[in-house]
Amino acid sequence: MGQVEHVDFNVCGVLVNARAENIAAVEAGLAELPGVEIHDHTDDGNIVVTVEDTDQSRASESLLAIHQVAGVLSASLVYHQFETA
Repeated sequence: MGQVEHVDFNVCGVLVNARAENIAAVEAGLAELPGVEIHDHTDDGNIVVTVEDTDQSRASESLLAIHQVAGVLSASLVYHQFETA
């Protein structure tokens, strides 16, 4: 991945679903992705995250990568805000 020109504000709210017994492992995998911040989770496997553009990666790339994290059953975009500088 090359450097990303970053002049806009781009943030996505994402609901990630995993099996309850896999939450810790899924959160560890999510934490390795650029621009991903974990906010909370429920006992039944829902994980609330935000994804933002970084200098290394666009939010859209990290959003796609969430689906590849071992243990993720689904990931749904529930909020998106994009503003030009």
